[in-house]
Amino acid sequence: MKYQNPIILQDFSDPDVIRVGNDFYMVASSFNYMPGLPVLHSKNLVNWEIINYVFDRFPLAKYDEVHPGHGAWAPSMRYEDGVYYCLIPTPDEGIFVSTTKDPYGKWETPRLLMPGQGLEDPCPIWVDGRCYVVHAFAKSRAGFNSKLALFECDPLMTKVVSPSVIIYDGHDLTPAIEGPKFNVRNGYFYILAPAGSVFSGWQVCLRSKNIYGPYEVKVILATGDTLINGPHQGALFTIDDNDNWAFIHFRDMLAYGRTTYLEPVMWHNDWPLPGHVNDPLLYGTPLAEGNYLIDLDSDYKIELSDEFKDKINMSWQTQANPKDNWYYLDKGFNLLAGYKDKIIKYLPNFYSEKIGYYNFTIKTKLNIKNLTVNEEAGLCYLGRLYSAIALQKGIDCNKILIYNYIDDTKEEIIKEIPYKDDEIVLKLKFIGPDKYLLGYNDKWFKHEYVALKGIWVGGRVGMFARGNDTNYAKFKYFRVKEKENERKGSFYTRY
Repeated sequence: MKYQNPIILQDFSDPDVIRVGNDFYMVASSFNYMPGLPVLHSKNLVNWEIINYVFDRFPLAKYDEVHPGHGAWAPSMRYEDGVYYCLIPTPDEGIFVSTTKDPYGKWETPRLLMPGQGLEDPCPIWVDGRCYVVHAFAKSRAGFNSKLALFECDPLMTKVVSPSVIIYDGHDLTPAIEGPKFNVRNGYFYILAPAGSVFSGWQVCLRSKNIYGPYEVKVILATGDTLINGPHQGALFTIDDNDNWAFIHFRDMLAYGRTTYLEPVMWHNDWPLPGHVNDPLLYGTPLAEGNYLIDLDSDYKIELSDEFKDKINMSWQTQANPKDNWYYLDKGFNLLAGYKDKIIKYLPNFYSEKIGYYNFTIKTKLNIKNLTVNEEAGLCYLGRLYSAIALQKGIDCNKILIYNYIDDTKEEIIKEIPYKDDEIVLKLKFIGPDKYLLGYNDKWFKHEYVALKGIWVGGRVGMFARGNDTNYAKFKYFRVKEKENERKGSFYTRY
């Protein structure tokens, strides 16, 4: 069987992957979106499902408000002595830890392991009963980057027992190195890490017989003669007990987000080489398609449509720590119309999900019968710029409104249409790679909006309601339909 890259056309940034028996688990960044740090599961590395989140809300009052681009940056997951560990860096607070014995079950509330600003991308390894953590630095907070550091903590990750020391300086050969991931093989400690920029960088491997170095360095994966830009941060892991390996990494595809790529791995002179390898003395290049590494069919998928029956699907997230009264299910998704003075970018109860197809149409049936005058609800595409279509309650007549983002304090109404009914079907048509249309019922507006990515994330689509914190708008369904036979659009030739 053959698979096509990306294996996941969704924004699961900074993926880390582990194998436990015949099961594979992935964790990815969530930034300010809640619930945080999605946990995915696969049997064959191609088909994935969301099974959990590491936390429902982050235990800091700051995240009760919307802080785009903050929150849980590149995490790591490891399995040691029957326990799953997740290391969670936040750019302003430090490195947190959460654990569980069941990845489907409850994870412990994240606890702070190492405080500090600009500590990012931590990854642990256990050696002879001791635990070490490698990490990088965010220049925006630490004041520098391009260096990797190592500290030791106790084996249960309850306290730091030795401070961070720099083990690698990449300023000369690997500028902006970040995202380190630990492995051990044949007596070597390996650290895989991306260098260069997110959009157009490359993947390097460091190795040493001593965990503190010195480390040799080799470029192992780069764009080469492909059209696949910036093979960036990811995970090297075994796929069986016979020394077969794979590498999963992300690729920045702008509005689609940081999508997930799967590469086979060959070893040459004790160096891992992911992707297509022409010359093992050089580096691999990313695959557009490949043969299944595990010959097993699977029906796992990430569901985007929702009929809002017994529970909402696992894809929905809010922009801040959720509150229990934000929604309830009763013949639809009943969304609290609160925060009337906030623009959508800073609306905590904006329920959104990632883009999941190259070209698609969204339809959601909205009823505002229970809203009062000037309260509204609608459908929005959210990126650094965004537009939304809403139905607003009026005195004698309701209004269809089209909103455009102006700046961080203001939206403008660019279209206003009288509409007598309380019920409407709102629509969004995404035309890959970077345009979308808005519409309602059987009508489409002609204007094409530019779909931009957000801060560290791809574009998102979702439902909002604004009002006086007492009434609820009802979304009866949210249906996402892929436009068949246009899966690649023009992305591969444009970027």
